[in-house]
Amino acid sequence: MLVTEQVPTAAESRGPVCCPTGLTAPLDRETAEDLARLLKAVADPARLQLLALLKASAAGEACVCDLTGPLGLSQPTVSHHLKVLTEAGLLTREKRGTWAWFSIVPGRLDEIAAVLR
Repeated sequence: MLVTEQVPTAAESRGPVCCPTGLTAPLDRETAEDLARLLKAVADPARLQLLALLKASAAGEACVCDLTGPLGLSQPTVSHHLKVLTEAGLLTREKRGTWAWFSIVPGRLDEIAAVLR
């Protein structure tokens, strides 16, 4: 039986841009604050639900109008949470007519997970 070593992907071997070493090395204050802002963006139940809905979407994107029902929140509230996730660099936003469509930035969730390994 041949045993091969699993080589971690780039996202698995490093943390987010703000904290490339993850928690494997001491953090300076500025880096810790940047990382805290990123983690704070996902530390909300509605935002976690939004990320899960977008990740599970067959098209890989969703209109804000399609996200209000599953969350049971008003459109302005959902838009606020989407804005926070977008400003944190987790989502991209594309305006189509009067509606905004959101999708997850490829690899960003893997970067967050890498910090905690």
